[in-house]
Amino acid sequence: MVLDLLLIGLAVTLFPLPIMAFVLVVSGSRGVRNGLAFILAWLACLVSVMALVLFFTGGQPPPPRSPPSIGALVATLVIGLGLVVYSQHRRRLSRRRRATGPEPAAQEGAAVSAATPDSSVTARMDEATGWSAAGLAVLLQPWGMVSAAAATVVQADLSHAQSFLALMAFCVLATSTLLAMELYMVFSPRKAQSVLLGLRGWLERHKDPAIVVTCLLLGMWLVARSLYQLTGTG
Repeated sequence: MVLDLLLIGLAVTLFPLPIMAFVLVVSGSRGVRNGLAFILAWLACLVSVMALVLFFTGGQPPPPRSPPSIGALVATLVIGLGLVVYSQHRRRLSRRRRATGPEPAAQEGAAVSAATPDSSVTARMDEATGWSAAGLAVLLQPWGMVSAAAATVVQADLSHAQSFLALMAFCVLATSTLLAMELYMVFSPRKAQSVLLGLRGWLERHKDPAIVVTCLLLGMWLVARSLYQLTGTG
């Protein structure tokens, strides 16, 4: 369970879409405050999902080969297959866009606009509130990966400190990129804004390969792990 949660947490924290949105949130006039609202809502989602699972299991893992245990493994298998299918869908879309992409000059312009948001986007970010930032965090949560974490938490045994540490490590790891960017904005706002906007521009150009690789690797791991345990060889 521990290794699974750490791998899922790593995939969540590296998923590019929430990072790109968070950069815009912290780039507004109330960026630090809205960024904190984003992080709190993000963490609240993670903690709520984990708490809901533990509430239904009572903090005790179901017996091996029992219906709840098998159900959790089947759910993990389905989620893993879904991540693999989604990765291939994104890969095909990316290839199609490259095949029918704009001229090089247009591509260069798109790269510049990605790194430097236009005035309309900046104005919307300046008008954003903590509630809107929190709602964005909920919408952009990679729910497929969080669902995989929930299916894994079914095996948590709260009578052992290791399970508590694993759950805490998952939540911290899944939020670590956002926390790092928020702290960067707090201690060095001007430099951080320039660096983070550059990061967003890079992610805008490379988000499809990042999504494909992240979803494919995690999906294959979940499929392999669940099949191994379902066949009774684990």
